[in-house]
Amino acid sequence: MALEPIQQLEEILKKSKNILIFLPQSPSNDAVSAGWSFYFFLKKTGARPTIAFNDPFKNNSRFNFLPRPKNITDTISGARDFIISFNTLHNKIGNVRTVEKKNELRIYITPEQGSIDPRDFSFIPAKFKFDLVIVLGSPDKESLGKIYEENPDIFYEVPVINIDCRNSNDNFGQINMVDITASSTCEILAEIFEKINPSSLDENIANCLLTGIISATGSFQKKNTTPKALQLSARLMDKGGDQQKIIRHLYKTQPLHLLKLWGRIMARIKWDEKLKLVWSLVSLEDFVQSHSKPSDIPLVLEKIKDNYSSGKIFMVLFNETPDTIKGIIEFSQEKDLKKTVPLLELEGEIKGSLYEFKITDTNIIETEKTVLEKIKKLGM
Repeated sequence: MALEPIQQLEEILKKSKNILIFLPQSPSNDAVSAGWSFYFFLKKTGARPTIAFNDPFKNNSRFNFLPRPKNITDTISGARDFIISFNTLHNKIGNVRTVEKKNELRIYITPEQGSIDPRDFSFIPAKFKFDLVIVLGSPDKESLGKIYEENPDIFYEVPVINIDCRNSNDNFGQINMVDITASSTCEILAEIFEKINPSSLDENIANCLLTGIISATGSFQKKNTTPKALQLSARLMDKGGDQQKIIRHLYKTQPLHLLKLWGRIMARIKWDEKLKLVWSLVSLEDFVQSHSKPSDIPLVLEKIKDNYSSGKIFMVLFNETPDTIKGIIEFSQEKDLKKTVPLLELEGEIKGSLYEFKITDTNIIETEKTVLEKIKKLGM
C-alpha cells in the first residue's frame, strides 16, 4: 500500500543529510518564517540544511527579531563538481599538476608510458552535493527566480518536496504537500512537525511558525484565518511562541524612515473603483526627506494592501533617478501576476509576488498616465 505524503516525507528526511531549503524570490513573510522554522527543525535531526533564495528588496531583514539560520545563500553555484575522468586500463597516470595563469587554469597530466590518447578522457558532471530539495511557499519553479534559472538540473537529479497553500500550485515536486485550506505554509509545517516529531517544537521554532501564521492572517483578522490556524497558534504559544512580541515587530515597531515614507505615499494615494486599483507616486525628494530608499517600497506596498482589502491591483511609481522612473505592481491574487504582466507590455521583471518595471522618462505624471492606460486595457 502506498505511503501517505506525510509518511513519505518522514522516510526521505531520515535518509537525507545535505538538504536545500528553497524559498521563492522576494519571499513573503510566511515563506521566510517557514524557511527559518524548517532549518531549525532539520538541525535537530542532525541534518545539514542550507536556505537559498534571492531577496533583492531585503525583506528578510524584518525578521531580525527571530533566531537567524547560519547557512543562508543567494546562489548555489559550486553545489556540484565537474569531473575529468581518465581511463587507466591501458596507461596509468604518473603525475598530475595544475598551473594557474591569468584567466586560465592548466592541468598537466603525465602518463607512465608513451603519450595520452584523448579518447581515454571523458567529462562528467558529478551529482549535486544536496540529496534533498524542499521548496516552501512557491507556486512553481519559475517563482524561485535567478537561482533556479542557473541550476534547473537540480529539480531533475534531486528529490523535491513541495509544500505550499496556494490553489495555483503546479505540484512540481515528487512529494507535494499542498493544502489550499491552510492559512499559510507555516500552518502546514506546524502540523507536519507535530506529526513527525512533536518534541522538536521548541521556543525558536514555535516563534518562527507563529510569525508566519500571524503575518499571513493579518494578525488573525483576514478571511483566511481558519479554526485550525487559531488552534495551532494556541499550541505554538504553549510551546513558547510570543504573540505580542511578533505583533509588535511586524506591525507596531517600524523604523522612523519607513513611517515617514509611508506617510508621504498615503498622502498621494489614489483609488480607481472600477479597476480596484490603488496607486501612489514617490519623488526623489520624498526619499531624501524621509531618509528612505527605493528598496523600502515593497514594505510600504504591503501596508497599503492591508489598508485596502477590496483592492485587486496595488502600484507605486517612483523616481529612481531624474531620468528614470520605476514602478512596482502587486496583485491581491498571485495567479493574476504571470497572467497579466505580459499583457502590460512594460520592460520589467517578476520578483517573487512583485513586478518591477522601468521607464526612461523625466515626467512621472506622464508615466502615470501611460501605465494607467495599459492597465485599463487589461479589462480586469
